[in-house]
Amino acid sequence: MDSSERRKSGLNLPAGMSGTSLRLETFSGSYRAISNLSSPSKSTSCSDRFIPCRSSSRLHTFGLIEKASPVKEGGNEAYFRLLKQELFGSDFGSSSPAGQGSPMSPSKNMLRFKTDHSGPNSPYSPSLFGPDSGFSNEASTPPKPPRKVPKTPHKVLDAPSLQDDFYLNLVDWSSQNVLAVGLGTCVYLWTASTSKVTKLCDLGPSDSVCSVQWTREGSYISIGTHLGQVQVWDGTQCKKVRTMGGHQTRTGVLAWSSRILSSGSRDRNILQHDLRVSTDVVSKLVGHKSEVCGLKWSHDDRELASGGNDNQLLVWNQHSQQPVLKLTEHTAAVKAIAWSPHQSGLLASGGGTADRCIRFWSTTNGNQLNHVDTGSQVCNLGWSKNVNEIVSTHGYSQNQIMVWKYPSMAKVATLTGHSLRVLYLAMSPDGQTIVTGAGDETLRFWNVFPSMKAPAPVKDTGVWSLGRTHIR
Repeated sequence: MDSSERRKSGLNLPAGMSGTSLRLETFSGSYRAISNLSSPSKSTSCSDRFIPCRSSSRLHTFGLIEKASPVKEGGNEAYFRLLKQELFGSDFGSSSPAGQGSPMSPSKNMLRFKTDHSGPNSPYSPSLFGPDSGFSNEASTPPKPPRKVPKTPHKVLDAPSLQDDFYLNLVDWSSQNVLAVGLGTCVYLWTASTSKVTKLCDLGPSDSVCSVQWTREGSYISIGTHLGQVQVWDGTQCKKVRTMGGHQTRTGVLAWSSRILSSGSRDRNILQHDLRVSTDVVSKLVGHKSEVCGLKWSHDDRELASGGNDNQLLVWNQHSQQPVLKLTEHTAAVKAIAWSPHQSGLLASGGGTADRCIRFWSTTNGNQLNHVDTGSQVCNLGWSKNVNEIVSTHGYSQNQIMVWKYPSMAKVATLTGHSLRVLYLAMSPDGQTIVTGAGDETLRFWNVFPSMKAPAPVKDTGVWSLGRTHIR
C-alpha cells in the first residue's frame, strides 16, 4: 500500500502490510452485555471488562477525605466538587462539605478503614457484633459456656441394710477422705483413696446405728444409737474413746463444733457434750416439741441451727439455753440445714413432703431472704465451699438430686438414679464430689462441683473406676 492509500484509510500500517490483511470486527453484543450486567441470566454473551458502580461501593468508609486541607488561592471549589462527584459518585460528593480538601491533596487518613454505621451488618463488616452490641472491634473474651455436670454417678457402692428412715443421718465423709456409713448395727469405714473397707464397730442385736458424724479434724467419729447413747471412736485406731448417755431414746442427729458435740434425739432435747470434761452433758437445749432431726453448727462456731418434726427451725448461740430465733415458716419437718461458707449468718433450710421448699434466712435479723418450691420432699442440703452453689437431695415424689446457683437459684443440674428417696448426703474433703444414699441400699458418687482453683468440669479420678462394688 502506498502512502496515498494509507492516508486515505486513516491507518498507519507498516510498510509491506496491506489493508486487506487487517480486519476489524465490531462486537455487536458489547452494549447489550454491559447494559445487562445486573441480570446476567438474560444474556448469553459477556464482556471482557467490568465497570463497577461507584455509588454502591461504600468508598466513604475508607475515610479518603476526612481532614480539611488548605486550598490554593484562586482555586475553583465548584470544579473540585464536580470532580469528586464524577470520580466517587454523587453520594460521596454530597457526604462531605465543600472545602474539606481535594483529590489532589489527600488527608493522612488515606485508605484507613472505618466502621460503617449507615447500613446493616454483613459478613464483611469490620465488627461481627455491630455498632450497638456493646463489644469493641478488638478481640474480646468469649462468654464462658455453662458448666456441665455428669448425669450419671462415677461409682456405686452396695450398702445392704441402709435404713429408709427420714429422721436418721447415717453417712458422713471426713476431712481425711474416709467415708463412714451406718448399716444396721454396724459402722463401716471406706477409704476413698484405696477403696479399703474397715468394720469399725458392731453395737450388737439390742441396738442399732442412728447417726454418724466425724470431727472437723477427721480423727474421731461420734455414733448415735437407738438406745440414746453417744459413742466416740478413734477412727484411725478403731477404738472406742468414750460412751455418753443423757437421751431417753434414739439419737438421730449429731453435730460437731471445734470443741462441742451436740446431739439431737426423739426425746425432743439437744444435749451438749464436751470431751474435755468428765461429765457426759454440759448443757441441755429445750425448744422443740417433737423429734430433733436436723442439727448444724455455723462455720465460726457462734450459732447452732436445729430442725425438728414440729416444723420449726431454731437458732441457738453459745451463751443461751433458749433459742435466739424461732423460724416457723416451714409446714413440714425440717431435716435439711446448711450454713453458707461464703457469707456469715446466711442459713438455708429445707422442708419435708408437705412443704417442699428451700428457704434462706439471715440469722442477724431473722428475716427470710428467699424461698423456692422444689416440688418434692427436701431431705438434705449441702453448700459448696468451692463455688456459691447448693446441692439438695429429695424424696417424695421424684427422688432427685439438684444443684442450684445462689442467690439466683437457677438450676445447674438435676440428677436421677436412686429408686427411693435420697435420704443421705455427704461431701468429699476437696468439695468436688458428693455421695448420696437411699433406701434402695446404694451409695452413689457424683462429680457436681468444680475445684476451688480451676472452675472447670471435674474429671473422674483414677482410683474410682466405674462399676458397682460392695461396702461390706
